Amino acid sequence: MAVDLHCRVNQTLPIPLNADFTCHAGEVLAVVGPSGGGKTTLLRMIAGLGKPTQGEIRSGDTVWFDNNGTCLSPQARHIGYVPQHFGLFPNLTALQNVVSALDHIPLDERVPRALDWLERVNLQGMPDRLPSQLSGGQKQRVALARALAREPSILLLDEPFSAVDRETRERLYLELARLKSQLAVPVIMVTHDLNEALLLADRMILISQGKMLQQGKPHEVLARPRNEAVARQMGLRNLFNAHVVAQDEEQGITWLKMGEILIASDYGGSLDIGSKVRWVIPNQGIRFNAIASGRLCRSFNKLDVIIDSMLVMGETVRLICNVVGIEGQLNTEVPLHLATKLALAEGVRTTVALKSDQIHILEPC
Repeated sequence: MAVDLHCRVNQTLPIPLNADFTCHAGEVLAVVGPSGGGKTTLLRMIAGLGKPTQGEIRSGDTVWFDNNGTCLSPQARHIGYVPQHFGLFPNLTALQNVVSALDHIPLDERVPRALDWLERVNLQGMPDRLPSQLSGGQKQRVALARALAREPSILLLDEPFSAVDRETRERLYLELARLKSQLAVPVIMVTHDLNEALLLADRMILISQGKMLQQGKPHEVLARPRNEAVARQMGLRNLFNAHVVAQDEEQGITWLKMGEILIASDYGGSLDIGSKVRWVIPNQGIRFNAIASGRLCRSFNKLDVIIDSMLVMGETVRLICNVVGIEGQLNTEVPLHLATKLALAEGVRTTVALKSDQIHILEPC
């Protein structure tokens, strides 16, 4: 029977780490953060390869670690673990690598089970190849098949796509997304790639310098970062200072002022009039076409901007715009075809609309 994983760890040495979360059965939880932030340390603690100073880790009602001296071995936890560089035995074939994880089933069932898992990760026809004869993506699939063949209580993936090229990585994304629907165990994936989390994870936690900054559904964290540290870690670049000048409870609008510019936000929290705040808006809250076509989006907000720089990146254009009236810049991306249609170019003055429901006021750090 599939069970949830509950993890609460707290330590200051040798590596600071403070985290408290649950990963439900059948759910992919992404642990996202910069290098050295504590992600791999956390994963190794869950795997039993490292021991926290204090806390509790349990799978359902089974305690794996607690402050009373319980600390089950990795074998007793029955995990599936895929390390960053796959951890394959170089002298064993793909089939033998998967068989090595099947000591929990009768001997005569191991080869058929291993072959079945190689087929499920699209490696049929390659059971006799050594790791040196496999591409990076194929090695990754063998490592994934080996981890899943154990029928683990939890699947742990440490930077699972970092060692393969972009094309292979995107194929593996599809592979994991397909397999996810078949898995009924908690899956915890460590990554520093925000796009991976947005694409694959049901929920995510952000960790930086050993502290858990925020957790939730990836797109909700992106839309509602708790504070500036979270916003920057999520790659949000449009952060501005403003003062609260009014709150309309009936309409659910908070009015902000930047210089002489009034900004309306759908923020519903109570704020002191006159207080200074930081606010953020994601790329999807910024509209060029709404103004150009004469149709304002759901917003009171219009900003005059002068395009400072344009960088074409394939089918999109990255724009940095100076906001007229304040010392601030707006960073955004638009499709190339839209930039062409609107004749956007460096030095051009134009107007953008900001969606009021996308303007988020941040908590102080």
